[in-house]
Amino acid sequence: MRKNKVLNTDDVLITLCASVTQVFAAAGNSQIAYSPMVQKIHKTCLRPDLGCFVLFDGGFSGLVVINFTAEAAMEIYRKYMMSMGMPETELAQFHTSDEVGNVMGELMNQIVGDFTNRVRQELQTSINQSQPKMMAINKQVQILINTQLDQPQARRVTFNTPLHNIFYLELAMDKTEFIQLHDFETAEEENVDDILANAHSQPSADATPAADNAVDDDFLANLGL
Repeated sequence: MRKNKVLNTDDVLITLCASVTQVFAAAGNSQIAYSPMVQKIHKTCLRPDLGCFVLFDGGFSGLVVINFTAEAAMEIYRKYMMSMGMPETELAQFHTSDEVGNVMGELMNQIVGDFTNRVRQELQTSINQSQPKMMAINKQVQILINTQLDQPQARRVTFNTPLHNIFYLELAMDKTEFIQLHDFETAEEENVDDILANAHSQPSADATPAADNAVDDDFLANLGL
């Protein structure tokens, strides 16, 4: 008998980790890596120094939390901004700056956006995300995030930057399994650059009408019109 492929919470977590590394790599942080060991935790929470969370629902429900140390947040922020051509002298100096929070919140939004797309491609289901909430947390304050999950499972993964700064990814979601009943092909994502290149390589649609107009003019001239 054919054995069906089964994907569980840890497989979803691997997908999420892939989104984190890919988005940060595109943002000038190409050597960020995560630990091969994952922690089972009982609850997710925001921790010092900079925390962000996003809720999602749809095919399955849960939340994603990323907690950055001040050093990790500043390293990622600075590399991202400098990769976009921002002079180092114009960068924010502290992780509590609104600019740092806005940039890290945008990166979080891109991470979860990439994650939802991967879920659609790999798990053949759809989830929706909330707007990311990023905030600087005082070391004496801990905020717990509660969601309505039937059988919650929570995981924490440690990430390391090239400068050996640490941040943590936490995922909480319903206990669920995705069972592959039959083989399927994942649709390839369309690349905007490829679409534009193909459009430029095709003959212009205006060339044919122009030629037709020239023939019509010659025909009318022969008739003396």
